[in-house]
Amino acid sequence: MPELPEVEALREFLDAHLVRREIARVLPVAVSVLKTYDPPLSALEGATVTAVARHGKFLDIGAGGLHLVTHLARAGWLHWKDELPAAPPRPGKGPLALRVALTGGAGFDLTEAGTKKSLAVYVVRDPADVPGIARLGPDPLAEDFGRADFAALLDGERRQLKGALRDQSLIAGIGNAYSDEILHAAKMSPFRPVANLTEDEITTLYEAMRTTLAEAVERSHGLAAGRLKAEKKSGLRVHGRTGEPCPVCGDTIREVSFSDSSLQYCPTCQTGGKPLADRRLSRLLK
Repeated sequence: MPELPEVEALREFLDAHLVRREIARVLPVAVSVLKTYDPPLSALEGATVTAVARHGKFLDIGAGGLHLVTHLARAGWLHWKDELPAAPPRPGKGPLALRVALTGGAGFDLTEAGTKKSLAVYVVRDPADVPGIARLGPDPLAEDFGRADFAALLDGERRQLKGALRDQSLIAGIGNAYSDEILHAAKMSPFRPVANLTEDEITTLYEAMRTTLAEAVERSHGLAAGRLKAEKKSGLRVHGRTGEPCPVCGDTIREVSFSDSSLQYCPTCQTGGKPLADRRLSRLLK
């Protein structure tokens, strides 16, 4: 799933390629992707793009006083093309969900792999009209988001660290992959209760969060949209690396599986050398 660093890199890429260019057509291929109907997609045609913004994991393209907002969900992606095919796309069973064509021939496609379709596109007058944006917590890389602000968010929190970091209404933009990376950098168990953190540990977690995300954004800086997925995978130290050696201590990276996702961690770095119980496997053994 694209998370804050990849979406920020896409924002930067689109800012350089879209701003001051005119939208010629917006072509929905998968009708289910469009979550709004007023204003219609056609209201964007002929409008000039004025800005590209990011809200957590949402991309926001401003044009003609409207906003084309997209959430790429788990398997969505944006593909830039300097020259789009001349023939309009046909609805079908392929991954193409929506095409945005610019005057002059360039544009981009939104695609979604797999059978579970969660990619979402909205056309709104105000980004806050998108429910997912309206409920977002603060951006963890915002200049005015300090350690004291982070501590205030955690005050009274009763969940485990992994769940809290992934809650978009608490902190915007962190998902499964970067929560694993942040907790590894902070040397904390994903199942550690937030309420048990000391003041020093809150500082450690805050610094690990800011550093991990900032470094990921920096690695993606200047990359073309098509190279961002590979860059994300190459930069991850524990997420998606079950069975590989930890780059810090050399211990074997372990996994805990859930019904529709999994987390990865290093026992030596994060859990005092003790492997966490794999809850899915535990159920099968009962």
